Amino acid sequence: MQERVSPIIPPNDLLSLKSTQNIVLVDVRAGAGAKEKYIEKHLKGALFVDLETELADIQPDAANGGRHPLPSVYQFTQVLEQLGISPDSRVIVYDDKNGANAAARFWWMLKSVGHHSVQVIDGGLEAAIKAGFPIGSGVEKPHTQGKYKADEWILPLSNLDEVIKATSDEDFIIIDVRDKYRYDGVSEPIDLIAGHIPHAVNIPFSENLDSSGFFLPPSELKNKYEKAFKHKETENVVVHCGSGVTACHTLLAMDYAGLDIPKLYVGSWSEWCRNNLPIATNLENIN
Repeated sequence: MQERVSPIIPPNDLLSLKSTQNIVLVDVRAGAGAKEKYIEKHLKGALFVDLETELADIQPDAANGGRHPLPSVYQFTQVLEQLGISPDSRVIVYDDKNGANAAARFWWMLKSVGHHSVQVIDGGLEAAIKAGFPIGSGVEKPHTQGKYKADEWILPLSNLDEVIKATSDEDFIIIDVRDKYRYDGVSEPIDLIAGHIPHAVNIPFSENLDSSGFFLPPSELKNKYEKAFKHKETENVVVHCGSGVTACHTLLAMDYAGLDIPKLYVGSWSEWCRNNLPIATNLENIN
């Protein structure tokens, strides 16, 4: 049995690995101008992965799967091969949002094809730079051609039908990791309607981090989420966000805490709010 690899790597530990040839360092910044920002400045040796085109299979209508549906496993393994990643590669991932942008999504996808050694840099890009990791620019090339074979996502997933049933099943708990103002229904900066899935509880992903943007200690995270689960079985815990990306930050935190990884609802709020389904808010409780 392989020894467990922590899903989080401290920036200082990264420094001692920078000359290791079997390391594949991946920059997964997302949002406007992400590729341009990567070209201008990134951790030396890092390869760029695009959330929109490589970590998602975006469809014309977000009502079917949300804003960032998963690609097929085959599509993802093609991306891995192009990055020079094989099953024995040690992969280290970062973004510029403390892992809450697309780094955690890439981590989840790799774990879900059975990859053993994949870690997210604690504190992200700026923490690694502050620790003294060298900076590069331009477009980096992989050292080797990868070879990867996988047949299915092996981490648990939920879908719209199951979440609909879960809203009226006391054996389930639905965790919404978005910011509280979005959950409450005060405003919605991305999707069509503000609010949340009925009976979902709000535990913002930002609460996985301390005031400096580093993950809380595993023991603290474990205590926090065990209380949230309320003794429910892991297979009855569903985690979602806006489009199935940031939810992975909370799944990463749970794994860091030593807990089993619950179900990811990839379609998330972006799918739910486009299907004429019940919507809850907390506006009556807000002064």
